[in-house]
Amino acid sequence: MIFGQSFAAMLMLLPPLLFSLVIHEYAHARTAWSFGDPTAKNMGRLTLNPMAHLDPIGTLALIFIGFGWAKPVPINPMNLHPRRLGDIAVSLAGPMSNLVLAVISFLLYRGWAVLDARQLVPESVFEPVADSLFLLGIINVLLCTFNLIPLFPLDGHHILRELLPNDHQEGFMRWQMQYGRVALMAMLFGPRLISAVTNNPNVPDPLHWVIRHASQVVLTAMGMG
Repeated sequence: MIFGQSFAAMLMLLPPLLFSLVIHEYAHARTAWSFGDPTAKNMGRLTLNPMAHLDPIGTLALIFIGFGWAKPVPINPMNLHPRRLGDIAVSLAGPMSNLVLAVISFLLYRGWAVLDARQLVPESVFEPVADSLFLLGIINVLLCTFNLIPLFPLDGHHILRELLPNDHQEGFMRWQMQYGRVALMAMLFGPRLISAVTNNPNVPDPLHWVIRHASQVVLTAMGMG
């Protein structure tokens, strides 16, 4: 999800990224339980313990290639009441938790600056705290936007499926299972691959464009744009 960073930069990004992923997965589990599905709770996923949510391979991939994942939260849609609304709510919970984290992070960032914390703490403390709060906000806008993309296995494809008429859902899921992951990989890695092959740094990157504009919308809404 975060490309073009050095190894050292990725190590600095790792704590806020992992924290945000844990909150994302916990939100899925908590919402599923609220709608009547105890599957995630019974499997120990209704917790903020990072070890319950982080995938070892996904975490290593995040460090070394800039794209990673956590363990998917197990859900039994048949336990959700009402089923359709519950499925949408569970799928939305993860991205919305990231949006809430982004807003909180940006509010704290503004408060840190407005209060002129430089008068209270050394510059060596003020700048890292400000940078960390802003970075946490940007990371969570990224996670929210990325997970709403309607391609398997992201949350967005669950939401779109449940918004479709019943007689369209089977065909939609058949396409998603066959092509969704391929389309997602093409979106993630295609622009970089084409850029490397053609030696053209200006290859359009739709995903980067969407995430950049989503960040700008959030920052503008909070008076920071």
